[in-house]
Amino acid sequence: MSLVNIAGLHKHFGSNHVLKGIDLDVQQGDVVALIGRSGSGKSTLLRTINGLESIDKGELRVDGTALHDGKGDLRALRQKVGMVFQQFNLFPHLTAGQNVMLAPTVVKGTSKAEAEDIAKEMLLKVGLADKFNSFPDQLSGGQQQRVAIARALAMKPKVLLCDEITSALDPELVNEVLAVVQQLAAEGMTLIMVTHEMRFAREVGNKLIFMHHGRIHESGDPKTVFAAPQTPELAAFVGAVS
Repeated sequence: MSLVNIAGLHKHFGSNHVLKGIDLDVQQGDVVALIGRSGSGKSTLLRTINGLESIDKGELRVDGTALHDGKGDLRALRQKVGMVFQQFNLFPHLTAGQNVMLAPTVVKGTSKAEAEDIAKEMLLKVGLADKFNSFPDQLSGGQQQRVAIARALAMKPKVLLCDEITSALDPELVNEVLAVVQQLAAEGMTLIMVTHEMRFAREVGNKLIFMHHGRIHESGDPKTVFAAPQTPELAAFVGAVS
């Protein structure tokens, strides 16, 4: 059974039909790269998977927790889905460790001592074991984004969503964040990423999805899809970003 299953998903913003019948299956351990032009629906799709955007029609299921036509247990869904955003959204008055500890203590009721152990483990995983007591303004953009990844991992999600997590970074900081994501993929974390990093999508992803006008226009093995686009829309997109 798929870890994430989406069937006939539709989403409107007023008269704007943003997602037009999305069908998607993601297996445990998949690394899915979502690509496409701005406005094609990529980020909206991610936001529906963790319940940040409601569903107008269709079914979404994550590890057995289902939303059908927008109805279901959103709290249970969100505890299975982690998300990392383009902006780091760290609390400036909290240290890196405290930022990572916050969700386990508030949402899951984890004890402070256990949450501290989890935070130290997750910061170690993203290469920031020595930054537990550092405040966000003492960290580079790449380090702040890695703290944001650690914060998402602290909830032990079944799937991690990444929405353009390198686009706000200076070019020299991009690789340190992508290296963390690559390590998570190697460890078997299920990842769904909106990205403009085409080389990363080709080399690390095992499934590529090209979205166009609110639909999945092409999908398949990244190397195959990039090498031989089946539609002029994808060929034009690949040509523009290569």
